[in-house]
Amino acid sequence: MDAKEYLRKAFQEGRAALSEAESKQILAAYGVPVVPEIVAKTAAEAAREAGKIGFPVVLKGLGSTLLHKSEMGIVHVGLGSEGEVLAAAEDISAKAGAALEGFLVQPQIAGRREFVAGLFRDPQFGPVIMFGLGGVFTEAIADVVFRLAPLTERDIADMLEEFRSKKLLGDFRGEKAVNRAHVTAALLGLSRLAMECPEVVEVDVNPLLAGHDGGLTAVDALVILGAPVEKKNIHVPVPPEKIAAIFYPKSIAFVGMSARLGKWGHNVATCAIAGGYEGAIHFVNPKGGTIFGRPVLKSVRDLTEPVDLAVVTIPAAQVMDLMDDLAEKNIKNVLLITSGFGEIGPEGKDLERRLVEKARAHDILILGPNTMGITNPHISLFCMGSHIRTPAGSTAMVAQSGNMGAQLMSFASRQNIGLRAFCGSGNEAMISIEDFMEGFEKDKVTRQVVLYIESVKDGRRFFESARRVGASKPVVVLKGGRTGAGGRAAASHTGAMAGDSRVFDAACRQAGVVRVNQPMDLLDLSAAFSALPLPRGNRVAIMTLGGGWGVVTADLCDEYGLNVVPLSPEVFEKVNAILPPFWSRGNPIDLVGENDPTIPVRVADVLMAWDGCDAVLNLGILGRKIALNRMVEDAIASDPKADKEHLYALHKALCDIEDRYVEHLAALMERYDKPILGVPLVSDDSDKTMIPVPGKKYKGVFFKTPERAVKALAKMNEYQKFHISGKA
Repeated sequence: MDAKEYLRKAFQEGRAALSEAESKQILAAYGVPVVPEIVAKTAAEAAREAGKIGFPVVLKGLGSTLLHKSEMGIVHVGLGSEGEVLAAAEDISAKAGAALEGFLVQPQIAGRREFVAGLFRDPQFGPVIMFGLGGVFTEAIADVVFRLAPLTERDIADMLEEFRSKKLLGDFRGEKAVNRAHVTAALLGLSRLAMECPEVVEVDVNPLLAGHDGGLTAVDALVILGAPVEKKNIHVPVPPEKIAAIFYPKSIAFVGMSARLGKWGHNVATCAIAGGYEGAIHFVNPKGGTIFGRPVLKSVRDLTEPVDLAVVTIPAAQVMDLMDDLAEKNIKNVLLITSGFGEIGPEGKDLERRLVEKARAHDILILGPNTMGITNPHISLFCMGSHIRTPAGSTAMVAQSGNMGAQLMSFASRQNIGLRAFCGSGNEAMISIEDFMEGFEKDKVTRQVVLYIESVKDGRRFFESARRVGASKPVVVLKGGRTGAGGRAAASHTGAMAGDSRVFDAACRQAGVVRVNQPMDLLDLSAAFSALPLPRGNRVAIMTLGGGWGVVTADLCDEYGLNVVPLSPEVFEKVNAILPPFWSRGNPIDLVGENDPTIPVRVADVLMAWDGCDAVLNLGILGRKIALNRMVEDAIASDPKADKEHLYALHKALCDIEDRYVEHLAALMERYDKPILGVPLVSDDSDKTMIPVPGKKYKGVFFKTPERAVKALAKMNEYQKFHISGKA
């Protein structure tokens, strides 16, 4: 009987787990290296077999319900004689009782390094493979990494690189480096087992012991059986062209229009009108009359012109009946601002379910409910409850939180970060985060997709979509909250350490998603990805107006995986010819506060032409105009006889110099196809993160702190590294 048939038979018999011996036989069939061992029915047989194996040996109690043998005290190690084996067997029998089915005799394998490997099935993401630090401290230390099955060898290489204790995989205290082929075989075997045998819900291999020669051996293992996880997903994917239609309406009907300031019906409509939307607009309210000098229809059925999008703000109890009116007027798209559905509990969930059924019956697509709205700056469509208008750009943004979305848009607007489109996805009754991502994948204007996510409706689809989208454009994700699906009790170490957040992180890494931890990071990366070329690697050159600033930035680069490379002799000589003798004479390059405006330009020319660096950070060169402006204002306030015209002329001259500097940087990026990120010397509320340069492919990008600049560059490098690896 092969392994798959054996597992199927065991499951049909109602068994919850395999014994350790059975578990290892299954794992061996899938290429996992396991310890040679003998099953003995009696203590006397165990003693005889131990003598044949050769002392010292390990004796364990064997039974399919004996899942945590070490905790039960039914594992005896270092037994040196038949007498010691007999005594150990007596102790095991007393402790295991009726659950004891026999004894397992193993040779004592020497090795200081213990690892753990396993698999489990996540309700959202499906089969997941784990590797980490093993032994008795597995859960306490929790140094483990995860990837979704099926695995590739590249996935395994990434897991081992991510493993915090990876130094243990190398030569260690006289023991040879761990055999990477053994690790790969074990994890690929677990991956194949997960894909081929749905009855296996968890596997725990702990410890996976590394011997003195570096070879790996599974000395303990547990296979847990159960019904295949049934994924209940009623979400129907929405084609990208239908997503696009919502963002390009030629006419809008505001259903629930209100003349009262502060009402949603008022806010959304006034936001659209004031934002410059040029399509036809219709107002609907049962009271009729006029609002803003426009006629108000009493019913959707009174419409005499075609409508592409209905923006609905009426009470939740009235929305079901509205579907019939929309269907009669052939209105296929609904932006449902109204709350009072799934977010309020079971009653609301039931109403939302029935609403979706009715909408599908009428071939109507609902965005929401409980959404804050949408924008498409490219057609001046700002249809939201918050009166925020952003410039047109290439960043598509979707947020599962209305407040978070408003904050992100507000910052984007202030920092001149252009958006391709924005959507508050609301309850995602019909259109999910995965639908939006796939819609923007097909959109030629979108260069990067930015997501604020609290949960996903279909984890596996999210993973596959993100991996596909990431092949051509960055997907940047900020994750908030936990779904709690990983909270079920688990019989193995693997299951006990599984959690939604860690699995979601692993899926993102495997898919090439750029993960961030703070809302500001989303916008910083929106600016960087949309305005700069990607770095080819992690080698960085720093030019700074102050030495201490350069030192701090170099430290940040090291912390974020960027390499501040030594200057080549050729570059050194070129920079040395530009700067005075007391410059820093290395990377970072301290420009020593020189006021000659040509110096930063000439140094930037040298660094950008240098093949030894992949990106340039410039600190303090921009922003001096703000400092000078303050000096001018203070001078005028202090001296009534000050030559205002002369002072203002000086300030204007410096402004012109800085403008030309930004233009020069944009030209250099276009010529050498490598990014330059800046940090201004001084900033104020008028400063913008992105500075457009007419006629140039790239823009100036200046962050307010070195940390933000370094983090953005590190994430760009992370994405590029994934992108060029061939995984995408």
